[in-house]
Amino acid sequence: MATSAKLAKAPVTMQMRGTKAGFGARKHVADLGTMASHGRSKGRLSRKAALVVSAAVTTKISSKDEGSFDVDELTNKDTASTVLGIILGGGAGSRLYPLTKRRAKPAVPLGANYRLIDIPVSNCINSNINKIYCLTQFNSASLNRHLSQAYNSNIGSYNKRGFVEVLAAQQSPTNPKWFQGTADAVRQYLWLFEESVKDGIEDYIILSGDHLYRMDYEAFIQKHRESGADVTVSAVPMDERRAEAFGLMKIDGTGRITDFAEKPSGDALKAMAVDTTILGLDEERAKEMPYIASMGIYVFKAQAMLDLLTRYFPQANDFGSEIIPGAKDSGMHVQAYLFDGYWEDIGTVEAFFNANLSLTEQPNPKFSFYDRDAPIYTMSRFLPPSKLLDCEVEDSIIGDGCLIKQATIHHSVIGLRSLINEGAVLENCLLMGADYYEQPNECELLPGCLPMGIGQGSIIKNCIVDKNARIGPNVQIINKDGVKEANNEDQGYIIKDGITVICRDSIIPEGTVI
Repeated sequence: MATSAKLAKAPVTMQMRGTKAGFGARKHVADLGTMASHGRSKGRLSRKAALVVSAAVTTKISSKDEGSFDVDELTNKDTASTVLGIILGGGAGSRLYPLTKRRAKPAVPLGANYRLIDIPVSNCINSNINKIYCLTQFNSASLNRHLSQAYNSNIGSYNKRGFVEVLAAQQSPTNPKWFQGTADAVRQYLWLFEESVKDGIEDYIILSGDHLYRMDYEAFIQKHRESGADVTVSAVPMDERRAEAFGLMKIDGTGRITDFAEKPSGDALKAMAVDTTILGLDEERAKEMPYIASMGIYVFKAQAMLDLLTRYFPQANDFGSEIIPGAKDSGMHVQAYLFDGYWEDIGTVEAFFNANLSLTEQPNPKFSFYDRDAPIYTMSRFLPPSKLLDCEVEDSIIGDGCLIKQATIHHSVIGLRSLINEGAVLENCLLMGADYYEQPNECELLPGCLPMGIGQGSIIKNCIVDKNARIGPNVQIINKDGVKEANNEDQGYIIKDGITVICRDSIIPEGTVI
């Protein structure tokens, strides 16, 4: 019997207009065994229940030819036994600074209750991939702690060992350098990945730790195997307006990639147009979106990965600009796979801010945590329900364990353990919350101490407030001068793309106007 995995419920979404709210959000903890029992659809077991109840894979030999195998055996092998997930944690995360000052990019909080790393890990678990590594080079302590507490004791089963582990950059006698890029990071740990091949791993799926999307990797891997490709690249359809900002691909009539272009424009852009009906779009949408852009998500045959990183391109550092085009040029079969769903690269402060606030959109947000068949997992923190006392809340998400008193909140995401005091007004805000509860007497004993959270009568608009910030009474964070960029980290805040970011552990004194 499989070990149960704890499922943290999505935070409460509020859509009350002019309504006084005084209630708590009830936390719900389920396990994957429950998912299995409720995951039946149309007379068959849900794909998501494969984590608990693995389907038997039957090998059939063709009666016509003893050397040929049934297609089902080639494509429908159990992904838990044959696929290894590798999540790339990214570099220093300078575009997300100061949110990455003390944490790796995948450890940045998301959607009140979650972290960015929960997205690819959950997609893996929901796709029956339970052997997962995350490669990171910077500030890996909080990421390692989150993954070990959220997943390691809860995935896999008695006879199918699963894990989620962080592989940090390290120096060795044979390689004294840190990670030089995405491909180099994988190369430096290739010795470890190759050991898994002895245990039956046939394919590696390479993922990014800073994307927001929900994807069925099993379907992706099945298409990769059906096509017989050495490498398959996941791609999203693009219209002409957005296509200039991405690396584009050109395909033949079978979906095989024949050319690459990095952020083309003008005639070079028009030359990259393809017939996207080949990959499954209907004719009307294919006319609107005649380009395909790489998502930075790949499936490699294990042997192809070994050859590319050690034999053909031993000095190449990047997958997108070097390894993937090089694989095509060296004669390998590089295939495109179309993902026609919501996908957002949230590697910048602006993209991160907009992606979080878009979670509050109704009735159909671009991304939703409220999906029974493909839930997003995270650490079970066993926090009390949130308490809202005489508040006015509209189009907002409230995380677990918050205490909000007589405040007005509009179009905002409020993170774990947030304390918001009387008369505060928050509009278009992302609060990351706090790491711990502060007892009232802790602050009272320190001269001039400001309690953690948002002080009475403070007004905060278009702002990200990082964890454990202390914002005093009657503070105004409204970017009154419309500044686009400003580095005032010594004063506790930075402005990027017109968005004010209050740094972690900052103290904003009473009456401050930003």
